[in-house]
Amino acid sequence: MGIGGAGMSGLALIALALGASVTGSDRAPSPYGDRLRERGVQPAIGHAAENVPEGAEVVYSSAIAADNPERRTGARQLHRADLLAEIAALRRCVAVTGTHGKTTTSAMIVHALRGAGLDPSYVVGGELRGTGSNAGWGNGEWIVVEADESDRSLLKLAPEIAVLTNAELDHHATYASRLDLERTLSRFMAGAREAVVWDRPRLRSLCPGAVGYDTGEVVLGPEGSTFSWRGLRVSLSVPGAHNAVNAAGALTACALAGADPAAAAAALADFRGARRRMELLGRTARGARVYDDYAHHPTEVAAAIAAARTLAPRRLVAAFQPHLYSRTAALWRQFGAALAAADSVCVLPVYAARERAQDFPAVSGRLVAAAAADAGAGRRVAWMPSLEDARAHLLATLGSDDVCLMMGAGNIDSLARSLVAA
Repeated sequence: MGIGGAGMSGLALIALALGASVTGSDRAPSPYGDRLRERGVQPAIGHAAENVPEGAEVVYSSAIAADNPERRTGARQLHRADLLAEIAALRRCVAVTGTHGKTTTSAMIVHALRGAGLDPSYVVGGELRGTGSNAGWGNGEWIVVEADESDRSLLKLAPEIAVLTNAELDHHATYASRLDLERTLSRFMAGAREAVVWDRPRLRSLCPGAVGYDTGEVVLGPEGSTFSWRGLRVSLSVPGAHNAVNAAGALTACALAGADPAAAAAALADFRGARRRMELLGRTARGARVYDDYAHHPTEVAAAIAAARTLAPRRLVAAFQPHLYSRTAALWRQFGAALAAADSVCVLPVYAARERAQDFPAVSGRLVAAAAADAGAGRRVAWMPSLEDARAHLLATLGSDDVCLMMGAGNIDSLARSLVAA
């Protein structure tokens, strides 16, 4: 169920590779459905009991309600995380968790291990541009997966190597506090044979005895970044200091997995990133570059804007779609402060996902726009009531050599693609 999602489609691809007969459904078409159709799977659009074949096992995520008709068929049911745990147990496992950077760090590990000749299997939350897929079953002994903290399902995994990128409260419907989140992360990391953690005091305190990683000085520019890791020079074409940190974590995990450090570091030079992570989609008719990014937390928004600055734009225009009413209610001021670092800001309506607007009557994207205006020192801030309004505004606003950075975990990527000239 939800087979068009980044995570669920990856599980479907791995199940196919392992010999299962796979069907699936989703509420709307998805780009990930194209990869499934290439493998002979035709996702049904819409949820209905008749989508479930006789004798099938129904795999669902925490976003699927218990009263969904496909879950009420009487078929055996398995949570997404349980299936991922079954798959991960078939190989030696590297699992990446943290509030930010899981997908990019996981993708870098896959890319570096492949470059070092280890050919891992993988299930990650975004399509790797180097392989054109978000999942694959390799011939090597390792599998690389993301460990999702959003619903505590990471605790179902038992990795040999666990990586913790960072820890900030993000999923307010799951965790009562940051301490609640940290207890969960600490428990997960303690279960791994080897723990890898960004070298920050609070994170190190969650993982006693873990191997720390960091970058030291990072040289940033329009072509990417360079830094030193264990005496090796690492060059990246993906922009931003945060991606240099991700690379240091990925290389540390690769070394523990037995990869040659020099080969792994050299492999990252042609790492092209993951889908929806600072992804260059093209240019508008007037010559503005359009980038799409999955940033949906204030720290991620700030990091994405800082990365976009290294691209040397004439002007940086940031468009943001808040994701979840609960997250917006908790963090609208921080979102506004982060967005104010752009030259011009456009805020869209909240993408509800699994939440209902009526449960959050005072929460909307206007809160974020107001906070951005307050923090923006006169910068232009626009609040758009629909994606169509935002498209018209951005096409009228963007000019030659501008960078338009589209951010959010909802469907803002469809708006981003509509801006690009054919």
